[in-house]
Amino acid sequence: MHDRSVMNALMRRIGAIAQASGAQRVTKVSVRLGALSHMSPAHFREHFEDAARGSPAEGAAIQAETTQDLHDVFLVDVELEL
Repeated sequence: MHDRSVMNALMRRIGAIAQASGAQRVTKVSVRLGALSHMSPAHFREHFEDAARGSPAEGAAIQAETTQDLHDVFLVDVELEL
């Protein structure tokens, strides 16, 4: 349940960024996975691909790195195709 709510919030944020920029598509998403996320980059990638299906972020490259910082999933950057 935690993973789903994190991904839903992340997808809303990415969607808002894409819409505000008038982007046709999201080409890359970079995130940091903090100690509170309890996700590996591979685990994150699986959840992201599922959550992005049918959205402008579907098929986006994913750069996910782990950190020991006490945060959950931190959105670092979103690259867009205008």
